[in-house]
Amino acid sequence: MHSVKTIYKIGKGPSSSHSMAPAQAAKLFLDGLSSNPLRIKVVLYGSLAATGKGHLTDEAITDAIGDIAVEFQWQPDKILPLHPNGMEFIAFDGKGNSIRKQRFYSIGGGQLLDDDGLVGSENKPVYPCDSFGKILQYCNKKSVPLWEYVNEFDSSSVWPYFETVWLAMKDAVERGIKKGDKVLPGSLKLQRRAGVMLDYANRRVGSLRDRNLLSAYALSVAEENAAGNTIVTAPTCGSCGVVPAILYFFWQHYDMDITSLTRALAVAGLVGSTVVQRASISGAEVGCQGEIGTACSMAAAAATFLLNGSNDQVEYAAEMGLEHFLGLTCDPIGGFVQIPCIERNAFAAMRAMDAGAYSLATGGEHLVGLDDVIDVMNDTGRDLQEKYRETARGGLAAIMRDKLLPE
Repeated sequence: MHSVKTIYKIGKGPSSSHSMAPAQAAKLFLDGLSSNPLRIKVVLYGSLAATGKGHLTDEAITDAIGDIAVEFQWQPDKILPLHPNGMEFIAFDGKGNSIRKQRFYSIGGGQLLDDDGLVGSENKPVYPCDSFGKILQYCNKKSVPLWEYVNEFDSSSVWPYFETVWLAMKDAVERGIKKGDKVLPGSLKLQRRAGVMLDYANRRVGSLRDRNLLSAYALSVAEENAAGNTIVTAPTCGSCGVVPAILYFFWQHYDMDITSLTRALAVAGLVGSTVVQRASISGAEVGCQGEIGTACSMAAAAATFLLNGSNDQVEYAAEMGLEHFLGLTCDPIGGFVQIPCIERNAFAAMRAMDAGAYSLATGGEHLVGLDDVIDVMNDTGRDLQEKYRETARGGLAAIMRDKLLPE
């Protein structure tokens, strides 16, 4: 398994797969050029082409390339062999000759694959265990909490990095809350709701107040992402509001210190890394269950840890967080990371807390393990019809197309 640092990437939304990774691919392609081209042709395939405009893929690539002329070609009906999110860069000189060509695949959470394998030095395995069950067994045998596994095998830089991640998450929550009811970019003209939800929460008491607070924090980050502002993948841009909502709630209302919060990020990161190892966090590959389901699982693990749950209770909560999102399709209306994406962050945050509360009421014993659910999620996602995997051709996207976005 790779470092848990790869789960948390600080960058601009609205999509880790469709904007963040393509921008990085464009920079890598430019770095490989021996001379300045006259123009660059970018061919987007599969899901990248189907929802690229709504996800601002072309804008992200153009910004990354800079002053060089860019020509886009959209191929939504053609899928390259390695992943539905394929892209090809071709550079031309002044005589129209091709001087360099390279393919990349955006495999989820901002990670890139090329024809030689995973891109980036950080994508080297650092953990000996390849399943959460084995991690759990290792930690229980040594009678240590799950975060100690990260401390033992990851680099020492992981802890200061997690502090930076937490501060970026906190900033996104607080920045988004202040935006009031401003309209998000795009043809849907969707109004922000985080600030209104927070005001409503503060007029309530008890568990209803807590649920509305969680919703407000999750909405805030998801709306910042939809606006193309800075967020942290957890594990993706589209699901970036769930883990921050949980952490911010415990920081704000339980006076949780930064050491506890960074350890919670480590525990949640182990869950996310296990999903990447055994399945996928790409909506184009397995549907939204791989994004919002994984985020809920990560947040449930973090919440249970912060509530002093045992390792077994943490694993049980994470299992429930993913299990009850099995089969969730990725059907963004108009290709925007807005409907149903933003609300799903709020509901996943509440469900994560519910999973933690449920788990703590048990001894952590259960029949179905987190690894089992991850494997089922992977099988289920690949069995989904393609139109339900981030193409904006099925589900809510199809039903609402003529109503909201007439051609």
